[in-house]
Amino acid sequence: MFTNEETEIRIANLKISYDGREVLNDITTNIPKNKLTAIIGPSGCGKTTLLKTINRLIDTSDGASFSGRIEFDRQNILDKNMDLNELRRKIGFIAQTPTPLPMSIYDNVAYGPRVHGIQAKRTLDSTVERCMRAAGLWDELHARLSEPASKLSVGQQQRLCLSRALAVEPRVLLCDEPTSSLDPISSRHIEEQLNALKKTYTIILVTHTLRQAKRLADYVLFLYFGNLIEQGPAERTFNTPTDPRTKAYLDGVFG
Repeated sequence: MFTNEETEIRIANLKISYDGREVLNDITTNIPKNKLTAIIGPSGCGKTTLLKTINRLIDTSDGASFSGRIEFDRQNILDKNMDLNELRRKIGFIAQTPTPLPMSIYDNVAYGPRVHGIQAKRTLDSTVERCMRAAGLWDELHARLSEPASKLSVGQQQRLCLSRALAVEPRVLLCDEPTSSLDPISSRHIEEQLNALKKTYTIILVTHTLRQAKRLADYVLFLYFGNLIEQGPAERTFNTPTDPRTKAYLDGVFG
């Protein structure tokens, strides 16, 4: 595993069920800090469920129950007394489909800081520019900040959602197949931003695209029927997997 300094999130004996049907079985792993961890595996293996549990979005799912521990910031985030608003500020979530708010480009990025009490225009202006630059949007859109976000292309909307997530200064970004609905050029833009951001943020990426995982991942978790089959540095996992099921998945035997 990793030292305390190298670990961002510790997951121990995590079990998730929906209406009594087990989806994740006894997951134990450490997520490295300031790296990109890719969660791979066939459809229905629990990848998105694991991702959503890490910032308690699982709570919005009917019939969901969970046990075990997820330690972040010296707290078990599965504790019933966890402040979910503060947790989700520190651990942002970017969904498959872009979800810009029905407001201007500027106000989309400024929304989170305003909710958390920041009202000074100079501070908001600086935050909007910084986060749009980090998402590779500032040069494209700085002259259009007052326009509705709905006018943007799908790829730009996804990068705007990335900007909005960054604006509340999270430590972790959860990305659930963020390029699945994008064209190749927009996908490349998102990948470039994630590759740059992982030097500063801990990123956990769910992806169905092995080529993408190989391009971006520092660390890999392979899930299969709700079980964590293999975990380790990306180069080792992709080149010399230890479990035959991992090798079969990487070889395209199933997917």
